[in-house]
Amino acid sequence: QVHLVESGGGLVQPGGSLRLSCTFSGSIVKGSHMGWYRQVPGSQRELVAAISSGGGTTLPDFAEGRFTISRDNSENRLLLQMKSLKPEDTAVYYCNTFPPPTGPRAYWGQGTQVTVST
Repeated sequence: QVHLVESGGGLVQPGGSLRLSCTFSGSIVKGSHMGWYRQVPGSQRELVAAISSGGGTTLPDFAEGRFTISRDNSENRLLLQMKSLKPEDTAVYYCNTFPPPTGPRAYWGQGTQVTVST
C-alpha cells in the first residue's frame, strides 16, 4: 500500500521561492523513479519534474532553470526547490512515481497548495 505526504506549499510573491517535500512509503520502493506533478482546477495534472533512481532528472521547459528536483533515498523523501515563481505556477503540487499511476484506483496524496500572488 502506498502512502504519500506532500508539504511545504504556501503563499509566495512572484519571484519568490518555495521548497516542497514529499515522504513516501509502502509499495513505492526506494529505487522507484519519482516525479512532482501539479494540477489546476479544471485542468489535467502535469509533470513538473522527474528523477530517476540514479538521480538523473527530467524537467519540462517551463521548469528548466527554475525548479530543482532531488531525492533522499535514505529517508524516502523527494524534494522540489522552486525559485523565480510566477503566478502561473499556482497549483496543487503532488508527488508520485514516474510515470504516474493511472486508472480509477490510482493513489495520489492530498497534495500541497502553492499560490503565487501579490
